[in-house]
Amino acid sequence: MRAPSSIFVPNTNSGVQLPWYTIYPTIQEFSSEIGAHTHEQWLRSQGTDDAVSLYLHIPFCRSMCWYCGFPTSITRRDTLITNYLAMLREEIRLVAEQVPQALSVGDVHFGGGSPTIMPSADFLSLMELLRGRFAIERGATIAVEVDPRTFTTDMAEALERTGVNRASVGVQSFDPVVQKAINRIQSEAQVMTAVENLRLYGVRRINFDLMFGLPNQTVQSCLESAMLAIAMRPDRLAVFGYSHVPSFRKNQRLIDTAALPDIAARAEQASAMADTLVAAGYLQIGLDHFALPDDELAIAQRAGRLRRNSLGYSAETCSTVIGLGASAIGRCGDGYVQNDLTQSCYNRHIASGRLAISRGYRLTTEDRVRAAIIEQLMCYLEADISAICTAQGFDQTHLVSSAKQLEILAEDGIVEFDNGLVRVRHERRSALRHVAAAFDAYLGRQPI
Repeated sequence: MRAPSSIFVPNTNSGVQLPWYTIYPTIQEFSSEIGAHTHEQWLRSQGTDDAVSLYLHIPFCRSMCWYCGFPTSITRRDTLITNYLAMLREEIRLVAEQVPQALSVGDVHFGGGSPTIMPSADFLSLMELLRGRFAIERGATIAVEVDPRTFTTDMAEALERTGVNRASVGVQSFDPVVQKAINRIQSEAQVMTAVENLRLYGVRRINFDLMFGLPNQTVQSCLESAMLAIAMRPDRLAVFGYSHVPSFRKNQRLIDTAALPDIAARAEQASAMADTLVAAGYLQIGLDHFALPDDELAIAQRAGRLRRNSLGYSAETCSTVIGLGASAIGRCGDGYVQNDLTQSCYNRHIASGRLAISRGYRLTTEDRVRAAIIEQLMCYLEADISAICTAQGFDQTHLVSSAKQLEILAEDGIVEFDNGLVRVRHERRSALRHVAAAFDAYLGRQPI
């Protein structure tokens, strides 16, 4: 369950594109000056006492969903997947060899694409390698994204054998009209079968992804999709607004722009879905997540341990994310790194025995302050500016431009102030990214 960190959506008030703020600075600021050598240095300096998160990108699907904003390849042949996995295993070896002893791992996430389309034997082999190269903690979260259209009993059994304990099921919408408009046809029965098989084979923590703002979507169809999802009782749901950026994603050019709901309709859809989920007993988490009270996200929010990183919201406290696979993003040492976007370049680097980092970013003190403020806002709808600046030894007068923008947001009834604490009014949660943007020092330089 990931927020689309690489996609920007229009700020309809100002024309500036707003990031999803899963990381800060955003990838728009990444530079080729940060490469494999820097990443190796950061890995070597990584302490072995603190657990890290692993993210493995499997960029393959059987068919293209027209709304998708992630880098994927369409293949009907397992050979391409198997060849890619061979490079992925080699990258795991290269990364593991940079540290003096096996890194402790508190979280493993398989994303895509559709990770579960790989042969089950390959998934078993991949998990065996990870356990051999890293010290995966006994209570680690091992999560995988699932496409219910291609999910098999063999893969469900493989998930159980490898200790997978959370699955994120891609639903988006149960409305057949919407499904046809986004080229993702899947029945309620297919989703139910996938959920039943996951639970049967011990994967009891289930996430659903739903969307609003899709072509031909209405408030009624959004409500019906939410109710069908509730009936299957996933532990948590992510409800994302569709970002139509055909200039970035060619597959989105296949969507009928005239069929997209307008701004007012999108807002009504989002509000209706949120109200329905909350009425069903789910707690709203941050910007776009909903969780049952006993889910890890809800518990983490109550305990003040909720985090937001390149994977979206997380109950984990791992500050280091090691990204593996083409286009994967990692947070390590003093900054961010990203592997080469194309599989061909990624394969060439790994086959040559070197890491595939193509760009990254080295954090400054000011970046860390702004990132901490933005993360607190995105997780808790509030941030103690004074406390964060003091903890980092940063003079908050440097945030004067942010203060000016916050004054405007306060006048609009979106935020309020209390002794250095900035709070977003809960009824204005939908404007949360606008508030975070007030602390983005780079936003004005990003291309529109």
